[in-house]
Order: sequence, then structure tokens, then C-alpha cells
Amino acid sequence: MSLKARLSQDMIAARKARDEVRKAALESILTAVKQREVDDRKELTDAEVLAIVEKLLKQRRESIAGYEQGARADLAERERAEAAVLAAYLPQQLSEAEIAAEVDGAIAAAGAVGPQDMGKVMGLLKTKLAGRADMGRVSAAVKGKLSGR
Repeated sequence: MSLKARLSQDMIAARKARDEVRKAALESILTAVKQREVDDRKELTDAEVLAIVEKLLKQRRESIAGYEQGARADLAERERAEAAVLAAYLPQQLSEAEIAAEVDGAIAAAGAVGPQDMGKVMGLLKTKLAGRADMGRVSAAVKGKLSGR
């Protein structure tokens, strides 16, 4: 079953269960997917849907920080609940050791020798680790390895 179909089924289940937080999170995903399909005039793949989920999760995390800074604990808590729903659709995240191993492999594959080669390494890793690792953490690991050489 495709990720989009799973999201649709989960949306129906959330509506029947009257789970407002889950319903709101799933609506945001499905709306973004539908908008992108209309814009691109094509059916999205699971990888593209996953990228949308990651983007929405990042937005939720930024909103949580803003709400906490503005002393709006109620809104921050709702965003946390929606972020938890979104995170459930992402694949198992890689550990720091697994990320380090992937970074080492990509550096070797790209023949990277210094920070100027970071773009080549990140280009390799972005497609390979999409959805499985926070690209901010991956970027920091690449930067650290290339700077230390």
C-alpha cells in the first residue's frame, strides 16, 4: 500500500474516532500532497510524500519553539501532538554511528578532501538518507569530518 493510501485510510479512521489532533495532522499532510500533485500535474511517489511529511514536521518544530518563546504552552502542546503524529509516518531514524558510517562512505565515494567538497558529499547523502536522518545532523557530521582532514 502506498504511503498516500495509508494516510487516507488513517484520516478516515481518525474522523470516525473523532481524534481531532490526528485528523488535523493528517489533513495538513493530505492537503499539501494534493496541492503538490495539482501543481506538478502528476501522482506523487512515496519518497515525495515522505519529503512533504518531513517538511511539515520541521514546520511544527519551528512553531513549537516560537510558541514556547511567546509563552503559549497550549499552542505548543497541540503542535507537539501533531508533530508526534507526523513523525509516526517517517521511517526508522538512523543512529549517530550509522550516520557517521554513511558519511564516511560518501566522503570516500566522492573523493572529498576538504570543506570545498561538502556539496558533492551532501548530494550523495541527500538521496540516500532522505527520510531516514535529519539532514541538519548529517550536514554537521559531514562538515566535522571534512574540516578535520
